[in-house]
Amino acid sequence: MNTLFLKQLRIQFVFFLLLAWMLQTAAQADPVPARTVAGTIHGFLELRSEDGQVVASGDSVQTVRGNRVTSRTIFRFKDGSTDDETTVSTQRHTIQLISDHHIQKGPSFPHPMDMMVDVQTGQVTVRTTGKDGKEEVKTDHLDVPADLSNGLVPVVLQNLTSTSPVTTLTMVVATPKPRLVKLLISNVGDDKCFVAGASRKAIHYDIKIDLGGVAGVVAPIIGKAPPNIQIWTIGGEATTFAREVGPLYAEGPLMTIQLASPTWPDAAKSAR
Repeated sequence: MNTLFLKQLRIQFVFFLLLAWMLQTAAQADPVPARTVAGTIHGFLELRSEDGQVVASGDSVQTVRGNRVTSRTIFRFKDGSTDDETTVSTQRHTIQLISDHHIQKGPSFPHPMDMMVDVQTGQVTVRTTGKDGKEEVKTDHLDVPADLSNGLVPVVLQNLTSTSPVTTLTMVVATPKPRLVKLLISNVGDDKCFVAGASRKAIHYDIKIDLGGVAGVVAPIIGKAPPNIQIWTIGGEATTFAREVGPLYAEGPLMTIQLASPTWPDAAKSAR
């Protein structure tokens, strides 16, 4: 057999081995290290529209049992709509999702949705309302990676270091068929904010949603590419979520989520 031909075969064989290794490496997604230990919390949130009006009040409740963390964030809209997400995860050495259940319903959501993600089985069930008003149920199996982050993005940001490079996460979205997208998280730098009039530094993160495949190429051309999401955290001994600006659903308006404080009536009214 021709010696040159054998060399070419060996080169091609090595090339395909390298290509297979690169594809396998790209398919592997490492979970985010758990640098902080989650605890029991109850926070209050407000949701504002683009014109600054408060459209919903929210609660963020987190409970911990052993290494299992259950978080629920619910927004109750003035028009009766609700956005309700319950996330279960573990916090041993890394942050890993166990399940996520996200419900959006009411007049604020043109396409009501109920999506359940079970990481162990890879099963994703999406309940939507069809044009005829009847419920439609779609169940798919996805090969979910270890960095799946539905309901966990703020938690992940609290566990990043200030020197962390671009962080890539995976998320399941319903279109309405469930599909995996990538989140490309970049540290933009520090922004100034105020707490009770005192100046603080907030870490600003920019999150790009990468649709991948043909959709990722076509979306910007037809003007359907999702806008980047902006999230701010405030650091120190314990990092906390401070603010988020982004849509609540595909092609939705930009909304602002931020921490809220309880208020009381003035002394004159409360004395009556």
